Amino acid sequence: MAFLQRCVHYIDLFTEGCGRVLLWLGFGMALVTALIVVLRYGFGIGSIMLQESVVYMHGGLFLLGAAFALKHGAHVRVDIFYRDFSKRRKAWVDSLGGIVFLLPLCVFILLSSWDYVADSWAMRESSPEPGGIPAVFVLKTLIPLAAICLALQGVAEVLRNALTLTRGDV
Repeated sequence: MAFLQRCVHYIDLFTEGCGRVLLWLGFGMALVTALIVVLRYGFGIGSIMLQESVVYMHGGLFLLGAAFALKHGAHVRVDIFYRDFSKRRKAWVDSLGGIVFLLPLCVFILLSSWDYVADSWAMRESSPEPGGIPAVFVLKTLIPLAAICLALQGVAEVLRNALTLTRGDV
């Protein structure tokens, strides 16, 4: 039991650390967006690279933020019945949902994106726009990375719920 609690604790620490980094990424995205607007409408200067950087930051925020959202219960849930369940029944639902739906989905995303990302890396895929970011392959790498991070947090949630079921509150 202590080993499982340590696993959950360290996965949670990793997810929290990623979430703190992503907080700054969101702030950076807002600043760059404001800069784009000021440059475009204030000075008549356009920058494809700046515009694409917002897309990259948004992609990173969305993909890597999924594990953080799962940890904090900010994911989408249809809770017409769930909200009235006991803590134990919620642990059952969350455990089964993690094992039956979440973890297989993460494996599917990881496996199905692997060749897509590998091909992008092999050709060092870059932006099709002149002056764009020459690193589309880095952006695509976030897809399997997101699946790994989400699967890790999914394992932590399943373990946390298993501990709740076997010992009570954790």
